[in-house]
Amino acid sequence: MTVKVRFENVGKRFHARGRTVTALDDVSLDVRTGEFLVIVGPSGCGKSTLLDLLGGLTAPTSGRVLVDGRPVRGPGLDRGVVFQQYALLPWRTAQGNVEFGLEAKGVPRRDREALAREHLDLVGLDGFADRYPHELSGGMKQRVAIARSLAFDPEILLMDEPFAALDAQTRDGLQDELLRIWERTGKTVVFITHGIEEAVYLGQRVAVLTSRPGRLKAVVEVPLTARPATEDLRSDPAFTRYRHEIWSLLRDEVTRAQRQELTAEEASVG
Repeated sequence: MTVKVRFENVGKRFHARGRTVTALDDVSLDVRTGEFLVIVGPSGCGKSTLLDLLGGLTAPTSGRVLVDGRPVRGPGLDRGVVFQQYALLPWRTAQGNVEFGLEAKGVPRRDREALAREHLDLVGLDGFADRYPHELSGGMKQRVAIARSLAFDPEILLMDEPFAALDAQTRDGLQDELLRIWERTGKTVVFITHGIEEAVYLGQRVAVLTSRPGRLKAVVEVPLTARPATEDLRSDPAFTRYRHEIWSLLRDEVTRAQRQELTAEEASVG
């Protein structure tokens, strides 16, 4: 399988309040074409920063981020982003929100309307095109956000904890929906989560980052097949085994991150 994304010895430092914080240090990781890769790690380890670098929202301090062998120089229509906060325009309907990215791409109005409806249908929102965000549930808003990112046909879908704010039942349903869309479209997906169970359920591979500064600790292959079609996959012994493996990798990192937070708080009080 070919490599779609390459993080090549990537480092990222931020300067704030007179000091330098290293968010990422020497991260090298490949994402295969058409792969569903999940990234996990303790709070503050640089997961979102890694996604921002791939999205072209910020530049690495060292190393390179490559898409199809070419360095990322900024945002592009080859990469679609779905955030936790939905980021919908409240004055636009679901249809209008999905059309927004297509307008930026210069798609003619008639084609925009057809593509928007097609992608609302793809995420299970047929019949809700004329609803405004305040008329939609949290899960439905996130479906609109996913449809908006898919509509302009990006090659890579970047997802930053998109289901974190949802209730468990809605989250489980959207996980299955996302897997169905991924299998149907063949997109390359890079997905960030704090949830180990979510990581195992969604990811073909799970990349585990260390506590700050974020380094790549391990990449775990999760060869579970037919996830949405398998009844109660989360109770399967293989699922439990992968979940335990990832938790074991994360356990020390979470403890270390908590110690870092306590040290920082003590220093600020002192």
